[in-house]
Amino acid sequence: MDRDAVDLILEQWNKERPDLDVNSMGILGRLNRASRLASLDIQKFMNRFGLEPWEFDVLATLRRSAAEAPLTPGRLASLTMIGSAAMTNRVDRLVNRGLVHRETNPDNRRQLLISLTPEGLALVDEVVEHHVENQQKMLQGLSKTERTQLADLLRKFLLTNNDGETS
Repeated sequence: MDRDAVDLILEQWNKERPDLDVNSMGILGRLNRASRLASLDIQKFMNRFGLEPWEFDVLATLRRSAAEAPLTPGRLASLTMIGSAAMTNRVDRLVNRGLVHRETNPDNRRQLLISLTPEGLALVDEVVEHHVENQQKMLQGLSKTERTQLADLLRKFLLTNNDGETS
């Protein structure tokens, strides 16, 4: 198997501190590097559509939650796993771009409702198709079985480390 930069780091630790089992360092180091590479690739990809990744995340969350739509800012924040203050800022920016609509809930005047505008819906529907293709391209070095194994292992890792939120 080919070697990566983390292999060198592990070799160095094994040489200098053979008393330590640094296998966990290799796994977490690779997770960190993979996350950075994926984030950079997604950032470049989204920029082609004039979007920031967080903008796509909010638009995609509204799109995939169409059965619940419109969403309260609190529910939207929960589904995107960010704080309510950050969500307020994000919604304001997307309203200014004409991609989402914010209105007062007619059944509860103290509550706001967020939904996609027709422009936001058209944009997210266009981008999501290309986004899925881009993600598949990023994973092309893995077989279907390896992708399933990786997804299962990452799920187990996340659940073991208290990231089982499904709200």
